[in-house]
Amino acid sequence: MLSVAPSIDAKQNTTTATEVSADSVVINQQKQKPSDDYDSTNHIFKSKLPDIPISNHLPLHTYCFEKLPEISDRPCLIVASTGKTYTYAETHLQCRKIAAGLSKLGIQKGDVIMILLQNSAEFVLSFLAASMIGAVATTANPFYTSAEIFKQITVSKTKLIITQAMYVDKLKQNEEKDKLIDFKIITVDEPPVNCLHFSVISESNEDQLPEVEFDPEDAVALPFSSGTTGLPKGVILTHKSLTTSVAQQVDGENPNLVLLCALRAGSAVLIMHKFEIGTLLGHIQKHKVTVAMVVPPLVLALAKNPTVGEFDLSSIRLVLSGAAPLGKELEETLHNRIPQAVLGQAFIN
Repeated sequence: MLSVAPSIDAKQNTTTATEVSADSVVINQQKQKPSDDYDSTNHIFKSKLPDIPISNHLPLHTYCFEKLPEISDRPCLIVASTGKTYTYAETHLQCRKIAAGLSKLGIQKGDVIMILLQNSAEFVLSFLAASMIGAVATTANPFYTSAEIFKQITVSKTKLIITQAMYVDKLKQNEEKDKLIDFKIITVDEPPVNCLHFSVISESNEDQLPEVEFDPEDAVALPFSSGTTGLPKGVILTHKSLTTSVAQQVDGENPNLVLLCALRAGSAVLIMHKFEIGTLLGHIQKHKVTVAMVVPPLVLALAKNPTVGEFDLSSIRLVLSGAAPLGKELEETLHNRIPQAVLGQAFIN
């Protein structure tokens, strides 16, 4: 999911560009040498930096919107293709409506919904709405084959799928070959036969949102690995684990604002439906993007595409590349293009 996130804080207007995918990202870190901060009894290193206060007793959605009274009028989600902007207040309200709608369709705490979408506001809204009713969101790449999607549906025990009409054919079950799985399909555009339109949930009465008792150890997300060591495996992420992860990024030193982090920080996320270099560069210049989380092909485009020189990229202060390692030559070429930016890598070995 490619998103460009304008981070707007009280002191200055800044912007964050992020590319977000459903894959897990591991950041390689150097091991610390033994020091006075090492607890030899428990074999624990303690950071020299001060502790970060983490409200990881809160559900993820509550934590992300905790500062809502202070930032309600700020832009939260901006859809690049249409320019439609949701403020934080509007985003929160829409999430509540969708959550109430999901509940009305029978989705309860612990149930799994699948988000099978390209980059869109509905992706973000559906994820947070699921959190609000204690449901679990599993994300799947819409470019997966039907077999790959059904494998994930089966393993995760998905009860409802939010997708686009163009992908519904992949969700058709073979009555002769397959054991039929019962799930509802909602499309964000014109629904095919036997599917519901997204408005069925997005126009629900938010006052009908059920009260749910949360435990920090409750699951909130179920992304699947890429399957490099065999079949893709589901990774259970709890409210506590994600709020802790967000807190480390937002409240720690040199925060990197990425989707959930951007919401917690009061940033705006500009969502691009698909990648096109000229459009991306235009948005970086227009929204004064400061942080870019990208993948190597995008780094290659930023480093070597001749049109890059036609745009002002001076606002970028951090580029973090993930999914695969970057070669030294490409990294140096990019640094020459945007010398003011710090370059980093985060990838799965």
